[in-house]
Amino acid sequence: MSTEAIPAEKTKRNFNALFGLTLLGLLLLMWIVLAVATPSFATALNITNLLRQGSLIAILAVGQTFVIITGGIDLSVGAVVGFTTVVVALLINAGWPIWAAVLATLLVGVAIGLFHGFGIVKMGLPPFIITLATMTSLRGIGLLMTNGNSISINSDPFQAFSRGSLFGIPYLFWMVILVAIPSYIFLHHTRWGRYLFSVGSNAEAARLSGVNVPRTIFMAYILSGLLAAFVGVLLASRIGIGNPTQGDTYELQAIASSVIGGTSLFGAIGSVHGPLIGSFILSTINNGANLLNVNTFWQRVITGLLIIVIVYFDGLRRRGK
Repeated sequence: MSTEAIPAEKTKRNFNALFGLTLLGLLLLMWIVLAVATPSFATALNITNLLRQGSLIAILAVGQTFVIITGGIDLSVGAVVGFTTVVVALLINAGWPIWAAVLATLLVGVAIGLFHGFGIVKMGLPPFIITLATMTSLRGIGLLMTNGNSISINSDPFQAFSRGSLFGIPYLFWMVILVAIPSYIFLHHTRWGRYLFSVGSNAEAARLSGVNVPRTIFMAYILSGLLAAFVGVLLASRIGIGNPTQGDTYELQAIASSVIGGTSLFGAIGSVHGPLIGSFILSTINNGANLLNVNTFWQRVITGLLIIVIVYFDGLRRRGK
């Protein structure tokens, strides 16, 4: 790394840290306002429920962030979540040990990521098209596999996991920590993480610098598919069924969480902690709206407006205005 790149790298890290603290401050402010606005918000039951709700989207947002940093998008993650609830339900009901069923389901997510990478790298398809096609196909395949019905999971230990807690914190939130720590190290402290940023900044320049661009793109989509499958397993544990229609709008929430967390849809800018906090900001908005009896349709309107505003200002930042 050149001496000129070192100050730039320090500046970027300082900005990410400051932005993360700002997001955390905003989240805490929202919690305080909602605690005053409605006594139901600050109860242990609601906070636990909020942590469970936000955890699934948080994990999904991390995977989405890897893809967005490369300048891509993964619209299939919600469908992958629904499809993998069906896969893990079928395997457990077929008598597979829980660990084997979970491992096989995660490998399904890896296979989907490989398929996306193949479509983008080898076939030259835009990420939007290949992941949109997968989203539609997986919903259909899942409905065919279940004949349009839900599959009850016949395993009490599997379902009990999502209801458990450690030190009063739900296991689902601990899964966020389990994903966040290695993801942070991978993205910010390894050369593979730097490759993601370089491909998102300028793929051709990255190639000329010796970066294996196709492999990097494959890696991003494999991670996204893997984490989406992981969320599918956790969701199946939480609701106790496999249903291919589950995960509807999860892709929008994952993208919104990533963008709210500072990830640029133009690529090359992002972090792990930002989308994590962004997901809980989004979950807090939804949770607070429900407690205040705000029409659920307005929640989607608010999410969409947030994306528009943040992407607009991101565009201004990139143009140097």
